[in-house]
Amino acid sequence: MKIGYDAKRAVFNNTGLGNYSRLVIEGIASENPEDSLLLYTPRFQSHPRTACMEKLANVEFRLPPPQGFKGSMWRTFGIPNNLRADGVDIYHGLSNELPLNITSAGIPTVLTIHDVIYRKLPHDYTLVDRILDDFKYGRSCRAATHIIAVSECTRKDVAEAYGIDPDKISVVYQGCAESFRKEFSPAEIDALRQRLNLPHRYILQVGTIEPRKNLELTVRALASVPEGIDLVAVGRDRLGYRRKVERIAEETGVRNRIHFFEGLEGDAIPLLNRGAEIIAYPSRYEGFGIPVLEGITCGRPVVAATGSCLEEAGGGGAIYVSPDSPREMANALNAIIHGETDVESIIGRGKEHSQKFNISDVASGVRSVYNKVVDKFFSDLGKKQVRNCK
Repeated sequence: MKIGYDAKRAVFNNTGLGNYSRLVIEGIASENPEDSLLLYTPRFQSHPRTACMEKLANVEFRLPPPQGFKGSMWRTFGIPNNLRADGVDIYHGLSNELPLNITSAGIPTVLTIHDVIYRKLPHDYTLVDRILDDFKYGRSCRAATHIIAVSECTRKDVAEAYGIDPDKISVVYQGCAESFRKEFSPAEIDALRQRLNLPHRYILQVGTIEPRKNLELTVRALASVPEGIDLVAVGRDRLGYRRKVERIAEETGVRNRIHFFEGLEGDAIPLLNRGAEIIAYPSRYEGFGIPVLEGITCGRPVVAATGSCLEEAGGGGAIYVSPDSPREMANALNAIIHGETDVESIIGRGKEHSQKFNISDVASGVRSVYNKVVDKFFSDLGKKQVRNCK
């Protein structure tokens, strides 16, 4: 099978959508060496995060042709021409959108939808971004032959938001990078601690520093956590939310116990997970919640929030609290710190749950969707042609 992919995020995004895109591409290519994968990207820049894809013999990158659309315009309108010229059998939009004229390609399409946060929490988006996302993603959902949702929660939300038949949506859980399954030595963890000047004991929260991720809940709870245990927050600031978090930290007397980082690459995040006392992720809404999965995969206890899909990501490897209750968060953190809960049991359940999300299973699930979609598309096309001939 010749499979086309929207590879912009795989090439240029170093976080959630990029990680998912690379995982699917690498998994499909590795598990199905007979397939040919064509990665369509408006630009290409070799980088450590693209290295694994570049090494795969059945993967090729496709750039805009010399004449015609360029950049985002090519990604939005020009790719269907290339799909036809390249003889692609199926096209997969890995990050919520398809070209606006994708039906002109005449091939089946799969769309991965990660969330509809712009509808659930509209105040976390500018009006322009919200309108654009709703237009592009809603149109893509209706145009796609089939949709992959990364959780049951997202499947339900997409069906409700855009009036999509639930039978058109399959759930294929996403996985996390294999580096989170890697065992690191204490010396490697200590080396990172020294390089970043980390405290010896810390709670880790990874994710964009924005209102939805709810870092303020962990900060408020930190005031009730014993001295000597700090908070490490990793992510870029968005909407100026870090200023609010720092103001809350000053008011609660914990500002000197919070350490902010962004732009960490390589094994830094897996190492930070391994060295953490606890992983905190009290996000108000997620399509999946990859930091929860990363935490349990690394064998750390996780405290996450109720209200979206984080229970799907963490299973029995996490304690779940209200995203509006600093007291619940503090009680959960302290129960782990003071040994008032069976931490080893939580870690064991988390590791067992994380086995459901390995790359092989993700690739198998996605490839199964391709088979079903291609078979049905060309079967329906054949029936239509027969009817037209009569």
